[in-house]
Amino acid sequence: MSFAALGLTPALVKAIAALGFTHPTPIQSAAIGPALAGADVLGQAQTGSGKTAAFALPLLQWLVQQGPQAPRRTRALVLVPTRELAAQVGEVLRSLAQHLSQPPRVAVVFGGVSINPQMLSLRGGADVVVATPGRLLDLVQHNAVRLTDVGLLVLDEADRLLDLGFAEELNRVLWALPPKRQNLFFSATFAPAVQALASGLLRDPVRVEVAATPANEPAIVQRAVAVDAARRTQLLRQLIKDSGWTRVLVFVATQYATEHVAWKLYKAGVFATPFHGGLSQGARKKVLEEFKAGQWDVLVTTDLASRGIDIAQLPVVVNYDLPRSATDYVHRIGRTGRAGASGLAVSFVSPGTEAHFRLIEKRQGLSLPLEVVAGYEPTEAPALPNQETVPGTGGIKGKRPSKKDKLRAAAARAAQA
Repeated sequence: MSFAALGLTPALVKAIAALGFTHPTPIQSAAIGPALAGADVLGQAQTGSGKTAAFALPLLQWLVQQGPQAPRRTRALVLVPTRELAAQVGEVLRSLAQHLSQPPRVAVVFGGVSINPQMLSLRGGADVVVATPGRLLDLVQHNAVRLTDVGLLVLDEADRLLDLGFAEELNRVLWALPPKRQNLFFSATFAPAVQALASGLLRDPVRVEVAATPANEPAIVQRAVAVDAARRTQLLRQLIKDSGWTRVLVFVATQYATEHVAWKLYKAGVFATPFHGGLSQGARKKVLEEFKAGQWDVLVTTDLASRGIDIAQLPVVVNYDLPRSATDYVHRIGRTGRAGASGLAVSFVSPGTEAHFRLIEKRQGLSLPLEVVAGYEPTEAPALPNQETVPGTGGIKGKRPSKKDKLRAAAARAAQA
């Protein structure tokens, strides 16, 4: 199926072709038609599947059908969880709108920077606002944005919005919107809280769920390498050197670890730089642009970069510290193998984190052999049951006994008494 066959205007089809895309991805094929027909859409697909274009194209066509309005009013709202994703969505919308006779004005607003320039940019109005919830509410309070004319709402990475604690802000935004509107709801995962949000927000939605199959699954080779925690940086340098990797995204557990690992690599002759939430917005933007431009070979980051950041032709992802959950594992490795390209995901597994890695394997239906690199054979003792892991070495989510675990233990003790 072609993009034209989905019912998109020639101008949008031309813009898509200019960006190098010839055929829609499965999520785009399934979601664009119902969205163009005005239905609420509940979309779920793996990371890197093209979800952004799946809502951006119907949004732009809806604005074209509405026609220009004077003065400009905010008619479409896109809510996202992070600054980086907001900037990326804004960039995609502007790129896709470039061949429209009257391109809509797109405003991108997020926290972490001064609010004054954003207020000034909104003085002339904006057809589309892409925002993080907290900054949007700030702008509404300052009367810089009015939400009374919003006719189309997009929630992108809804699961992440809830993960980051935006539930209260999200509810306040929803209360400020007119009840009569179209809703496009996209999420990579559907935990109970996400399902509850969708149920309260959507009206008779068309559910679009693209399962991972050999036909649409990213071509990501996954490897697990056994190594002592203390020797991971040495091994990483060795793999980069021996394999000739030039664009590597390395995930660690803490902001301190990004700085420490990047500095160790840099001193060893590897062009590595840290990327984390402690950097200013300007610094984060600069680092990303430099990495995309090839000025850095390695970007050492926290889970900040695991969602929404699209870096073209990123061949390698390394889990220096294991992710805290199977869901985070999916989002991390999903930074590679995007848009039909192949990729490699390498996870470092120390004796103390092997049990956690096996849990991730189980939940993902994987079975990866633990490889050993010559000269880096593990010598550490395996972690004992319930042994605390060292922060920053792939701590296990839920290692403390849950309430159910405590109740079971109490019942067992009572039975033995």
